[in-house]
Amino acid sequence: MAASARPLPAPLAAPLALLSGGLHSRLLAAALNRVLAAPLAAGELGFLAGRSLAIRVRDAGVGYRLTLAGGRLSAQAGGGPPDLSIEASLYDFLVLAGRREDPDTLVFQRRLVMQGDTELGLRAKNFLDSLDSEALDLPSWCDRALREAAPLYRRLFPPSPEQSTEPGRTTWPTKDTTSPWKNCPQRPATCTARSSR
Repeated sequence: MAASARPLPAPLAAPLALLSGGLHSRLLAAALNRVLAAPLAAGELGFLAGRSLAIRVRDAGVGYRLTLAGGRLSAQAGGGPPDLSIEASLYDFLVLAGRREDPDTLVFQRRLVMQGDTELGLRAKNFLDSLDSEALDLPSWCDRALREAAPLYRRLFPPSPEQSTEPGRTTWPTKDTTSPWKNCPQRPATCTARSSR
């Protein structure tokens, strides 16, 4: 499968390494608390209370670690494996943020890798599926910028002809290896996915 865009060039990623992981996490938590104010107030992220979520932007070499405490997202110090980790390239996170692809598509194309607790992963995926512009506390210009970020990135860093998507794997602690969503207790439509084979 051809890559959707080139990885972020190393010279552009290098400055990000100058900031500590803790600072990256605090900045992301502050931004998400602003953007997700309504879902947070409604308790839609309650499944993260007391749990650890690690996010890694593969080509940028940047990692974040978050948890939910007191109804707000906050940075969490490292130590031990996270309950759930989500990893993708910068381009694919931009695609997801701009709602140009749904999480299922990115997972089954092996562009979004989720590892850890099965139920937590399902709830995180379903939350992402449910997000739309009305649920986000974004000014209209920011919403437009998010939607255009991925196409702009692709124009700046188009895939080379021989480039292929970096192989990933979705690892879930489940006996069913054909569908990472099959163990969803409620089995809503958003939890049912096609076999990746």
